[in-house]
Amino acid sequence: MATGWGSLLQDEQQLEELTRQAVDRALAEGVLLRTSQEPSSSDVVSYAPFTLFPSLVPSALLEQAYAVQMDFNLLVDAVSQNAAFLEQTLSSTIKRDNFTAHLFDIHKQVLKEGIAQTVFLGLNRSDYMFQRNTDGSAALKQIEINTISASFGGLASRTPAVHRHVLNVLGKTKEAAKVLSNNPSKGLAMGIAKAWELYGSANARVLLIAQEKERNIFDQRAIENELLARNIHVIRRKFEDVAEKGSLDQDRRLFMDGQEVAVVYFRDGYMPSHYSLQNWEARLLLERSCAVKCPDIATQLAGTKKVQQELSRSGMLEVLLPGQPEAVARLRATFAGLYSLDMGEEGDQAITEAIAAPSCFVLKPQREGGGNNLYGEEMVKALERLKDSEERASYILMEKIEPEPFGNCLLRPGSPARVVQCISELGIFGVYVRHVLRRSYIMDVILPESDVNTALVLLKWGLQITCTQVT
Repeated sequence: MATGWGSLLQDEQQLEELTRQAVDRALAEGVLLRTSQEPSSSDVVSYAPFTLFPSLVPSALLEQAYAVQMDFNLLVDAVSQNAAFLEQTLSSTIKRDNFTAHLFDIHKQVLKEGIAQTVFLGLNRSDYMFQRNTDGSAALKQIEINTISASFGGLASRTPAVHRHVLNVLGKTKEAAKVLSNNPSKGLAMGIAKAWELYGSANARVLLIAQEKERNIFDQRAIENELLARNIHVIRRKFEDVAEKGSLDQDRRLFMDGQEVAVVYFRDGYMPSHYSLQNWEARLLLERSCAVKCPDIATQLAGTKKVQQELSRSGMLEVLLPGQPEAVARLRATFAGLYSLDMGEEGDQAITEAIAAPSCFVLKPQREGGGNNLYGEEMVKALERLKDSEERASYILMEKIEPEPFGNCLLRPGSPARVVQCISELGIFGVYVRHVLRRSYIMDVILPESDVNTALVLLKWGLQITCTQVT
């Protein structure tokens, strides 16, 4: 894919002026992060890293990503309801991955006691790259789907104005008009608001579980502000606060500081470092409640890498989404190669192939938050160490997607603007709300909207593009 910015990247004096303009506009628009020096304070902030020019996306691939997001919403919801599938899929992983095992233990406890919540909310983000084919065309390939704390909906809502401003400064008004409007923070808030409404208590609050040192607070505030505009109040608390002051009444309604909670929105809790023993106890308390969790523990498990790998097996989508061949085809078209590392012949073969061709694979642990994957020689060393150990079951192998690099200018606080070759990720946000009207009704897969026992609301989603320098 040609970038269209080639000549603009060669004029250093012009780039310096554009950089100043872009940074000032980013600050004015609220594309902000707290600083690494003061992550708990907003007294001093800076702009979030971004590219000087917008990234180009082929319209056909963008429309494909939009269309398949509905299918991913349905698939994630179906997986979260299928306890047998989750247990079978994660059986080897939980033996060697303590974090996933802790999550699964809470899942089992909630099932044993009985699920109290009747409204289920999913705010997910499906991330893609554009695979470069041998004939020069590009194909949409999924990297992962994030089912907990899917971030940057707030900041992504503000970056189009920055890119339009840069292009307008250059006199490229036609190009500026083609920068798509994008407001995922509004769509995410709509999902939370719908779940809050279905919970049915006008005075109940939304509880946002946050980290104490949260640099990305302005991304979260964008959603909070959208909710407040709908007269829905948000209280921010840490897991530690829940452990100390959270409680359930006899109907398992959740209270925090004496206030009833309708929705729990997790912006924490997706990495092992986020949990102490006290925090695990707080998570269990939240999961046992009838408050809407976003996500509930089963939906968080549905977003693990192992589940992603298992979904790529032949025939698995047909089991989870019966009678929906068009949705299955759309989903499967986005899958890259995914390979199990469970003990046995299948895992042995995958390891052998990856060691022989390390440039073609990525080694992924069951982690969110970025920065955990292994490539190249680092991957080979890890596989040599893991190949005879059951620990390998806590990883999966994935085909390495090879997008076409393009030129852009990366802007980062404290660093000079640099023209570099980049690769893009396209993130599509998905929102769904499911309402089970009869508590005694148990579903293995989601039912049509017309079913008397459940209602599914599918809302609009937003667009996010992130860029990474090619190393």
